[in-house]
Amino acid sequence: MKELVSEFRALAGINLSEKQLAAMQVYADELSKWNRRYSLTAIDDPEKVRVKHFLDSLSAYLALRDTTMQHVVDVGTGAGFPGLALKILCPQIKLTLVESVLKKVEFCQHIVETLALEGVEIVRERVEVVGKEDAFREQFDWAIARAVALMPILMEYLLPLVRVGGGALAMKGETGPAEAHSAEQAIDMLGGHLQRLIPVTLPGVVEERYLVVIEKVAATPDKYPRRVGIPAKRPL
Repeated sequence: MKELVSEFRALAGINLSEKQLAAMQVYADELSKWNRRYSLTAIDDPEKVRVKHFLDSLSAYLALRDTTMQHVVDVGTGAGFPGLALKILCPQIKLTLVESVLKKVEFCQHIVETLALEGVEIVRERVEVVGKEDAFREQFDWAIARAVALMPILMEYLLPLVRVGGGALAMKGETGPAEAHSAEQAIDMLGGHLQRLIPVTLPGVVEERYLVVIEKVAATPDKYPRRVGIPAKRPL
């Protein structure tokens, strides 16, 4: 994991502290242990875990820095990416993780306890349900998702959670620009505006990555998100 320091410095221009690097090493070690029992992620090679999980997750900071990021929700977090990696980088974030799969929720809770991370809430529920609840609806500065769904579906998951003036961040592969532009109508319907795309090049990864940044400019209509399963079946 030591290479992560120079890789993130090259990507974002800042250094990880020894404490942050040590926390990420513990996280990676625990992921490897749990993966042998529960198959949490298809990526298990240590180098690929470092780049495709940790460095990729940390790249979200390129969109979040210089913004208000007091309250952040990571939707479909899986094994905690990008949310928990960002929490290690920015301990001041109040983080909510949304995940419906029990073994992934249990792993995230294990990492939170092992690293003694404060200000992390883990919600085991489908995001369509979470987006309707007063405790979460339009409460976040940022809603983030990585490799969860196509953009029109993803926007119906994320934008109901974001306060007006906040942002949604979709972490995408090389199809990011095409997906973003094809979803502009859905984004507009949900109160968003496509603000910018940030290209991200990861070392040793041929495919270009993109951070698709959506600004929340108006309240999301009450009927969204639709009930569980409908956004994926009938995308906007």
